[in-house]
Amino acid sequence: MKTTLYTHEAGLKHHIPLEHAEQPDRLRAVLDALNGPQFDALIRKAAPRAVREDLLRVHTSDYVDLILSTEVKGDETLALDWDTYLSAGSAEAALRGAGAAVQALDDVMAGDTQAAFCATRPPGHHARASAAMGFCIFSNVAIAAKRALEVHGLAKVAVVDFDVHHGNGTQEALWDVPGALFISLHQQDHYPGTGFAAQTGGSDNVLNLPMPAGTSAQKWMALFDQKVVSRLNQFAPELILVSAGFDAHRDDPLGGLQLEAEHFAELAVCLGKLSQTHSNSRLVSVLEGGYDLPALGRSAAQFVEGLLEL
Repeated sequence: MKTTLYTHEAGLKHHIPLEHAEQPDRLRAVLDALNGPQFDALIRKAAPRAVREDLLRVHTSDYVDLILSTEVKGDETLALDWDTYLSAGSAEAALRGAGAAVQALDDVMAGDTQAAFCATRPPGHHARASAAMGFCIFSNVAIAAKRALEVHGLAKVAVVDFDVHHGNGTQEALWDVPGALFISLHQQDHYPGTGFAAQTGGSDNVLNLPMPAGTSAQKWMALFDQKVVSRLNQFAPELILVSAGFDAHRDDPLGGLQLEAEHFAELAVCLGKLSQTHSNSRLVSVLEGGYDLPALGRSAAQFVEGLLEL
């Protein structure tokens, strides 16, 4: 598939306390891993800033104002909640993260690319309408999903979230949106404490697949094949958006699942083929978690390789 990488150096300038897991080196690890000769065909674009209109598709005006107008000086950091911070460069990084998802959406809709991978930080899938949460400031994937429905006029948009943590912010944003299907595979009884199988959305448009810590890669992949592929085939989305968290890797310090890097290549191939079948080869993936740097780099590289090889 013709694949484009969207990123921006602003993501390296979102600084947080040194003991925090979500460090700038995460983005460096991903970008370094995408520099080999196997990525010569990868198109690379700078992520633009998201515009206010797109942010307001998910977030309240007061919250957007808080993020964009709060002044943080020098090396200071300001806690938005117990594990999410603002630094002097955070608003710009968050704007570029949301802007990457929006630009990737617009480009796949225009046919300028088929698949997109947005390598940005901070992540987004925990961010709520009026609050930062879980390292996340703007809900990047939900913003893109709502733009796809409201601006591009799509009738059916699917979001697949394979981060080890449940994407509660994305779920909340899409809960009552019948044209949006949200699917999450995540570790049960884990942060943020949401994502129960009984939570099925306002119009049966949410599929949560929690699994216990220690679940093997074979069981994880079997659940994906049995439940996710079946639901996507039934839904037949016109666009697939992916919250690509790589913290389900067995080496990740913040998770307890057992995937290896090669499994993310399998996921990319499967999702890419589904997009070819149902979505006119329109697939947008956005980086979420992943906190063991070598595992994160290998996993992201395998995922993008999988897209390029289709």
